[in-house]
Amino acid sequence: MKSNSFFATTASVVLALALLAAVPARAQLQIEIVDGVEGALAIAVVPFAEGPGVLPPETPIHEVIAADLRRSGLFEPMDVADMIDRPTRPAEVRPNTWNLLEVDYVAMGRLVAGPDGLREEIEYHLVAVPSGRTLFSRAIPSGPGEHRLRAHQIADAIYEELIGVPGAFASRIAYVQVTGAGTDAEQFELIVADSDGYNPQTIVRHSQPILSPNWGPEGRRLAYVSFATGTSHVIVQDIFTGQRETVSSERGINGAPAFSPDGRSLAMSLSRSGSPEIWVKDLETGRMEQLTQHYSINTEPAWSLDGRHLYFTSDRAGQPQIYRVRRDGRNIERVTTEGRYNSRVSVDPETGMLAMVHGDGRDFRIAVLDRESERLRVLSPGRMDESPSFAPNGSMVLYATREGERGVLAAVSVDGRFRQRLVLTDGDVREPAWSPRIR
Repeated sequence: MKSNSFFATTASVVLALALLAAVPARAQLQIEIVDGVEGALAIAVVPFAEGPGVLPPETPIHEVIAADLRRSGLFEPMDVADMIDRPTRPAEVRPNTWNLLEVDYVAMGRLVAGPDGLREEIEYHLVAVPSGRTLFSRAIPSGPGEHRLRAHQIADAIYEELIGVPGAFASRIAYVQVTGAGTDAEQFELIVADSDGYNPQTIVRHSQPILSPNWGPEGRRLAYVSFATGTSHVIVQDIFTGQRETVSSERGINGAPAFSPDGRSLAMSLSRSGSPEIWVKDLETGRMEQLTQHYSINTEPAWSLDGRHLYFTSDRAGQPQIYRVRRDGRNIERVTTEGRYNSRVSVDPETGMLAMVHGDGRDFRIAVLDRESERLRVLSPGRMDESPSFAPNGSMVLYATREGERGVLAAVSVDGRFRQRLVLTDGDVREPAWSPRIR
């Protein structure tokens, strides 16, 4: 397997020589539902009315909300053409009508002028049809260029109200797009897009590979690896300003960066002391600490939710497996025992569950491990699946896979019941990383 999941720290990456403000990417990810979920909640997202004096949104608000809910796998939004009524307020909802249409919930709203006369507001409501009860009525400020984000946030509110956990629609994904693979025109781009694939922006572009993007907890910094000077570097970049900083450029390997939960430290795999080891750098003071010391390869660190431990991949037992070490470098313990290959761990930001690349034989698939029950469950059906990354609400795992000779992204629910595929019209996609929620 030509995997960048375990040996990412030895691969070549080149940073763009000139890094300016983000520019639009050439192609947008298209999301395709692969497997749905039976028993999805029937919901009607009614077209939002537009009050006097407001500008129409770039994309109809109800379309964004409905698309978000549909791709979660837990909702079945009703087609607008089948809606008999078009309420904009809870008082206008007629439960008997929606009951006949077998709809469980009705979401509606309107775009109105704000109280200050400068910004607009989106009023939005959610009604439970069987009881006729209003579950919430709220308003959120919005303005030109903000309507898609606000629609994602409204979808998050509906998701949390009905599912009981925060939504993840108002978040971003980072990924690497490769075009012209194997030719003199080969290009690599580190791209940031909305969670539904819209608004792609190129952060770094170069003719050499780019690897290992990792988000800061505030959702505006990306750490990644580059070979801008011919040797490996770890870079931290602000995606809004374009400002970047070289965090590690030691002799040898500098790779696999991972922000701590508080964003103050960066864990990396460095070979400055010989073999690749897990190091942590304080981003404020610059102080470096070595957590592991072993002749094997130690790489791909990932922080526990409380920041007191780090998970990492090591082949110290002969094959790549997941280990855990305390933040002070003590008490290293092996975490995975099932399968001959386990690597590239991602930690569920809600529960602490672990996702990883799990190999047994020739197949490399995405699996999740519940540390309390010690149950390992394989989620993906591919043969060369890599780079798992949890959604910020822990509901799904985003990962890279292959379709023939082409790299695509895919996402699977943590129970394995729902899958979707994210495909570019041209080029390969790889190395995904899901951001925290945008607040």
